Amino acid sequence: MPRKPNIDSGDAPVQRSFRLPAATLERLDARARERGQSANTLAARLIEEGLRTEEHPLIYFRDGAAGRRPAMLGTRLDVWQVVETLRSHDGSVGETAEYLDQPEVKIRAAVDYYGAHQDEVDAFAARAVEAARRQEDAMRRATSTT
Repeated sequence: MPRKPNIDSGDAPVQRSFRLPAATLERLDARARERGQSANTLAARLIEEGLRTEEHPLIYFRDGAAGRRPAMLGTRLDVWQVVETLRSHDGSVGETAEYLDQPEVKIRAAVDYYGAHQDEVDAFAARAVEAARRQEDAMRRATSTT
């Protein structure tokens, strides 16, 4: 079974050559400049995310303050949030779906993605929770000084 790569793992790159339409390469270069990344870095991320989207069609990737992360298609719910909600409902997909007002098939899709990329999702969740805690602390300090 092939190893599941981590998008941000820093795996040693392997040289590979592709022939792509000039217009595609121009768009890639422009987007890389906008993001302040190399075209190779952006292309690697887009290919990896494209492969993951094919494997998990109800998952998409979105940017945010804590970084890029997987989310349930048609929602703003991150996979880690769905998993945390599932845990708080004792693993009940039905209760989680009802609580989040989402179809069970989407909850299962998030759980399947989590199963395939658990370490990444857990690492992002830890960063997001810590960032929220710091923001809350800062707001409390600001409020207490006024």
